[in-house]
Amino acid sequence: MKTPMRWLVSLLALMAVVLSACGAAPTATLYPVPATQAPAELAYAAAPTAEGYLPSTGGSAEPNDQPYGDVFFENYGVNPFIDTEDDPFSTFAVDVDTASYTVMRRFLRDGNLPDKDSVRVEEYINFFEQEYEPPTEGAFAIHLEGAPSPYGGEAYSLIRVGLKGYEQPAESRPDAVLTFVIDVSGSMDMENRLELVKQALQLLVEQLRPTDRVGIVVYGTTAHVILEHTPVEDARTILRAIDRLRPEGSTNAEEGLKLAYQLADQAFVPGAINRVILCSDGVANVGHTGHDSIWEQIARYAENGIYLTTVGFGMGNYNDTLMEQLADNGDGFYAYVDDLKEAERVFVHDLTSTLQVIAKDAKIQVEFNPAVVSRYRLIGYENRDVADKDFRNDQVDAGEIGVGHSVTALYEVKFQKETDLQATALTVYVRYADPETGAVTELSRSLAPADLAPTFEQASVRFQLDAVVAEYAEILRASYWAKDSTLAALVPAARRVAEYLPHDADVQEFAQLVTQASRLAE
Repeated sequence: MKTPMRWLVSLLALMAVVLSACGAAPTATLYPVPATQAPAELAYAAAPTAEGYLPSTGGSAEPNDQPYGDVFFENYGVNPFIDTEDDPFSTFAVDVDTASYTVMRRFLRDGNLPDKDSVRVEEYINFFEQEYEPPTEGAFAIHLEGAPSPYGGEAYSLIRVGLKGYEQPAESRPDAVLTFVIDVSGSMDMENRLELVKQALQLLVEQLRPTDRVGIVVYGTTAHVILEHTPVEDARTILRAIDRLRPEGSTNAEEGLKLAYQLADQAFVPGAINRVILCSDGVANVGHTGHDSIWEQIARYAENGIYLTTVGFGMGNYNDTLMEQLADNGDGFYAYVDDLKEAERVFVHDLTSTLQVIAKDAKIQVEFNPAVVSRYRLIGYENRDVADKDFRNDQVDAGEIGVGHSVTALYEVKFQKETDLQATALTVYVRYADPETGAVTELSRSLAPADLAPTFEQASVRFQLDAVVAEYAEILRASYWAKDSTLAALVPAARRVAEYLPHDADVQEFAQLVTQASRLAE
């Protein structure tokens, strides 16, 4: 989804600090690849590591006792309660990013509570498996569930809106044409970030099919093509190019992305998965940006079927805001890799869903019945807001969903004091476009008060997990609506849910993280 204008203005203001501002209008041909270069592996010699960075085993010298220096997050605020008599519609673009959760995990592993501005509640919830049933036909199934809210007071209930994309065996996916664009600047030498990138890409190459193709662009002070698109059947050449990556110079992210998109455009295969994968810490100090520069170009390429995945590495000298908004403009997915295990999740286990888009410009609109619901609040999705009037405007950019992806949103609602329990409380509409044909589909499903579980404990275990995860995120981001909650009080709930899901390693880890965060908050 493209960032709403009010956020784009603040984003550009932030980027003016980290990028030198000018702005060249895009041209048809950008940074052409020299015709004299070989079609496979190209010569690449790393420049000396930039001065000013600490050794890779350390970090940066942090000012004012802050856990990290030069870290950029965007505060999108917290959604308010809305009276249905004022506005019965809630509309937002779907989001399947998970980076905010793993950023939090990195903070805790380093012994710090996460920056409150780093917390995006929906990304915490969407990190976890939901066990939704896939659709029997079409791209999506809608799942609705509700129960009394354990955190909003006796008068409130919690409603879960879930989407599940159709599943597809990995062997039946289309061939992939992947263009890696890798940040090899001096900041990537910190914490051995570049080495983790190399390990992650090696894992990915090992999972690709012989008929898939990989090209590689790197950027430091300038951008270079080090590997034109090469079939994975020649994996040795691809892996050798990855292995030779070394840190160099400053960070010209704009030039790197422009060159990567040009390379991807040259290798474009209709009907294949055409995707640019950016691996970076997001910090840029060379190049330029602007509303008529890289943002528009990324969006234009996405419209033509070349999508962007951004994968973040490192902390301290890290720009979460830039990485998230690049993925949004490129109709893609944003993940943050804090260790090799997470790299394996993103590049191996979630490979097919990460790469293959099954729905473009997916939007959700929930219509509340004022006769049944008096007020509601969407928990999270603050930066995914879509104007109610634009729900059926198919020219408005929204979210993209991959094969097998699930999307979850939680609403806190207050029912009218006297109401028909069988009456429709809300109707969920989902609208999306087929990425190949552009055909638009709209689905809907309704929920009545009688459909809610009588007690929170009688709701599904995954529903209970989502509620605990959401409250955890609300506390971490200092939400007004969680002002009476504490991390210490949340520990028993996290442990109880973990006991119900003993074989889910992510849930077991979550309970440990809540306990750790509680101790740090003391």
